[in-house]
Amino acid sequence: MPIEFVATSKLPTEFGEFKISVFQDPHTGEEHVALHTGLEQAPTQPVLVRIHSECLTGDAFGSLKCDCGPQLHNTMRMLSQAGQGVILYLRQEGRGIGLTNKIRAYALQDQGHDTVDANLMLNLPADARRYDMCSIMLKHLQIGQVKLITNNPLKIKALQQLGINVVDRVALTVGLNPFNQSYLKTKHDRMNHMYQEDDF
Repeated sequence: MPIEFVATSKLPTEFGEFKISVFQDPHTGEEHVALHTGLEQAPTQPVLVRIHSECLTGDAFGSLKCDCGPQLHNTMRMLSQAGQGVILYLRQEGRGIGLTNKIRAYALQDQGHDTVDANLMLNLPADARRYDMCSIMLKHLQIGQVKLITNNPLKIKALQQLGINVVDRVALTVGLNPFNQSYLKTKHDRMNHMYQEDDF
């Protein structure tokens, strides 16, 4: 059985008022969130969408080892200013390997290994995320066409394979700092993320 819609509520934030909708996987209990604004009626034009995988260290603690927190907050600001859009916040910590394994991988990164090799040294995939839940969440919100806010070509491909019309990509280059320069370069060099060389 696929994930199911549970409930929606208003959510005032420092970036403006959103609605927060929760979806739950009845088998695992895993909960995913759609944070959205300006979707009171079914949209007739492509909608700004970001797929954001949970990152406790970046989103909540402000870690400088990644760019996740700035990506999330800048997207919230962008959607609020646009008056419409949605963030699909997926509970896939550490690119899907979970918090414990993510911190184990961090420890290997402290020794000089990049993010890809650290995962592989733990006998884990470089990226274990999946995106099938996105089609159910977008369908519930009556969104058929998206302008995807991402630097990751795999997310574009995943949505297209789910039958979602990705009409445009919106780049999101924020949160670069000396602590995550190597991390971002690895995403560019080894995972084909769409950064520019001069971003580093």
